[in-house]
Amino acid sequence: MLTLFAAAALASAVSTANCTALSEFSLKNARIASAEFVPEGPFRAPASAGGGTNADLQPIPAHCRVKMVLEPTAESAINVDLWLPAENWNGRFLAVGNGGWAGAIQGYNDMRMALRRGYATAGTDTGHSAADGANGMFALGNQEKLIDFAYRAIHQMAEKSKAVITKAYAQAPQYSYFKGCSTGGRQGLMSAQRYPEDFDGIIAGAPANQHIHMHVAQSYQHIFNNRNPEYANSYQYTADLINRSILRQCDALKEGFVNEPRQCDFDFQTITCSKKAGDTSFSESCLWEYQNQEMADYYGDGLRTSDGKLVFPGQAFGSPIPRLPFDFRPPEAFLFDTIRILGFQNPNYSWRDFDLDRDLPLIDARVGFVDATDPNLREFQHNGGKLLMYHGWADDRITPRNSVQYYESVIQEMGDDAQDMARLFMVPGMGHCSGGPGPYEFELLTTLERWREENIAPATLPARNPESGLSRPLCTWPQTAAYTGSGDVKEASNWRCEELKQ
Repeated sequence: MLTLFAAAALASAVSTANCTALSEFSLKNARIASAEFVPEGPFRAPASAGGGTNADLQPIPAHCRVKMVLEPTAESAINVDLWLPAENWNGRFLAVGNGGWAGAIQGYNDMRMALRRGYATAGTDTGHSAADGANGMFALGNQEKLIDFAYRAIHQMAEKSKAVITKAYAQAPQYSYFKGCSTGGRQGLMSAQRYPEDFDGIIAGAPANQHIHMHVAQSYQHIFNNRNPEYANSYQYTADLINRSILRQCDALKEGFVNEPRQCDFDFQTITCSKKAGDTSFSESCLWEYQNQEMADYYGDGLRTSDGKLVFPGQAFGSPIPRLPFDFRPPEAFLFDTIRILGFQNPNYSWRDFDLDRDLPLIDARVGFVDATDPNLREFQHNGGKLLMYHGWADDRITPRNSVQYYESVIQEMGDDAQDMARLFMVPGMGHCSGGPGPYEFELLTTLERWREENIAPATLPARNPESGLSRPLCTWPQTAAYTGSGDVKEASNWRCEELKQ
């Protein structure tokens, strides 16, 4: 037994020499660019990783840092950063996701956390960088790079990272996990759908799993406003009124956010006034009739084609409507590149030419593979996989209804037994992936470990707001947290999860 223990301890360590030797390790359709032993100390992420990635500069453990370039096709160049703990590897692997259009390794905060916990951990740029152009420009004339972004890069990262881990420690990871939000949430769902053996557990937050339809819907809002300037101008004057009025009616406990949007039955008619003939002014104290209907649509079912097909669901009450600037420039490239580059391969494509009914089916046919909407997760479930989804009710970037819609499609496809494999937690007052006045800090990786490795399914998640001290249980969908009626509303002990009372 002592011999076996010593062998296991030896296998969980990587020396300087062993690390350097990894640079000679041969991988199919990939190359190791460097393998460097990094002593304990702070890690400063490159500027390309984006804001917030250097908020945590506390020391991380000594590790072997392996940089790889994955080349599944002649046009592919997928960069991967893999960290291997020098000591006390816990036998697990965590892959981290991206945000937006990716184009850089962005999950360094999660990688720091994982390394401190004894994980081997990796991130990828999904196969393009700023040198390939901003937003979706990397896909201009390069279908393979788009496929890498859509699904292949995460799969390749998982495969090649596991191979290097096995070489370094003389044993394969016992458990492999994925953690991502926004685009990372889409990547997680895509992995469960296309590559169900890649990960034993997946954390998918605020998933942009309808990348195509979401960007088309958000672009169309700008296009509609350009074509109908009276609507766009109205946002400038009424956004604060709308947000304030919804909060006044639906924040029953005066917490500064809507705890349960499904219980918010706001009627825009209550803030509507009559407009006199010929009046071209805008009011900050009430809505005109046409604005009333527009807001009802914004917070209603969502954008539909003329034959009633849903393009993308509408917003939830409590998710603040933004002040949308109006001018005659095209929609912002971050959104519009999905139409002009992915859809039409034309950087000069004009928003004036776009027709929702005619063009959305064409775009879906050409690049619909970017979206991760398949509700059939049976193979992932068969492999023992566990899926943890979460979404903030106050997310103004990706409507929280999108997560609800996908989760419920899984239950409808697979039956109630799917809850043994997938759970959704909606977070009151939380914005996009984090932040906001609600309880946005909660532990997901430990929860996923216990679920996958010990079969302890999460019924609730303890959550808190580190700024205000507010704490609250997050409930498995479709349950909701309800105040018991006594005690401090900021204390989780005074809340319980229960079926929604309409």
